Amino acid sequence: MAYGVHVFTALGAALGFLALDAVIKGDLPTAFWWLGAALFVDAVDGPLARRLNVTVTASRYDGALLDMVVDFITYVFVPVAMLLRPEVAPQPWGFWAGLIIVLGSALYFADTRMKTVDLWFRGFPAIWNVVIFYIVIFTPPAWLIMLCVLTLTAMQFLPVVFVHPVRVKRWRPLTLAVLLLWCLAALFTLVQALKPDLWVKAVLVAGGLYFFGLGLLRQQARKAQP
Repeated sequence: MAYGVHVFTALGAALGFLALDAVIKGDLPTAFWWLGAALFVDAVDGPLARRLNVTVTASRYDGALLDMVVDFITYVFVPVAMLLRPEVAPQPWGFWAGLIIVLGSALYFADTRMKTVDLWFRGFPAIWNVVIFYIVIFTPPAWLIMLCVLTLTAMQFLPVVFVHPVRVKRWRPLTLAVLLLWCLAALFTLVQALKPDLWVKAVLVAGGLYFFGLGLLRQQARKAQP
């Protein structure tokens, strides 16, 4: 069973490949469905691994390393490939934006100080699948796409923090509630073929602002401590 957890984690890479196939075919809604399935795998495999103590019972494979490999595929490489699609970003801006993202994220994933002691992410946590999701939905102009990419890439290496919505204990009940609402809005967006209603867009924007603002609140709270 413990080795089965490793196989389950590796399934995320296969789902990423299916998403990439959909991107190449220009079927972005299907691509995001596959990436959503990969997110589900990523959410479930950690608790399973800890429950079965895979570091001892299935020690041949490094579960943390495997998880990082799969995350780079599904959080970075595959969604960023969407920037090569002309309906997502005008070229060559999408190409250069993708190149910047992949280079910066490769370094970020190798950062030994990626998380704080209390399990916050140091720097922007390379959730480019979410960023590209917003780009596809809101269709910003090329200059704004590049500005967002450059800003978030720089934030991967700056002394800022971002919440891990499941593992960070502070504000966890509220954070999980917002996460659930965001997931429901994302699901409605996929059901509506990436053309969501205004209220769905409003929930997505509000959720994004909440998660972005939590890091600022944490930093302010730490500064206020004697």
